[in-house]
Amino acid sequence: MPKWGKMVVGLLLLPVCAGGARALWRVLAQAGDADTFWAAALGGAACWWVIYLLLPKPMWVYVFGHELTHALWVWLFGGRVKKFKATSSGGHVVTTTSNFVITLAPYFFPVYVAAVILVFLAGDLVWDWTAHRVWFHFLIGAAYAFHVTLTWHILQTRQTDITSQGYLFSAVVIFLGNLAVLMAGVPLLAGKPSLRTAFEWWGRAIGEMAQSLARLVGGSW
Repeated sequence: MPKWGKMVVGLLLLPVCAGGARALWRVLAQAGDADTFWAAALGGAACWWVIYLLLPKPMWVYVFGHELTHALWVWLFGGRVKKFKATSSGGHVVTTTSNFVITLAPYFFPVYVAAVILVFLAGDLVWDWTAHRVWFHFLIGAAYAFHVTLTWHILQTRQTDITSQGYLFSAVVIFLGNLAVLMAGVPLLAGKPSLRTAFEWWGRAIGEMAQSLARLVGGSW
């Protein structure tokens, strides 16, 4: 699809973004009294924030995760990774397939959060880590803060992943990807609301935004 076509798609998806933001607000409000989860997760995020501000940024760790995310999504789409390179100054992967999801996945898929979840689930299955769940939530918060801060940091410079897809389309996909992660992650980790309810709120909010937009357009005529 040419960039102008992706720009049109991006514009059409703006009501979905707005509806998602409204739904996420409701999810966060509903999950706000899950004190055990939020205390640990926000504590982890705060610890990472202090490290981010005071110590050298671990760019190799971030770049490795960035390129690994490209590779993981290539495998999910049935492709192969022919070359993988990650250094503190940058990296790249050479693959047999590509699309906009593969290209933009590192900006919305928190690979180290996924790693924390997989390690905890495996450990819990073998050793029953229920008593250590607070540390699981702590590491989730730290890993997600790592993803957000360093993604924002690299977006301050020109990224070929973004320019290749167009700025508006990339921004919309990244926004929706992060929304989807939070809409799924918060209910699963905080225990409320249910996952189904969260996405029903998103669908309802999209419908309300579409109706508002239709009334606005109809009124202008």
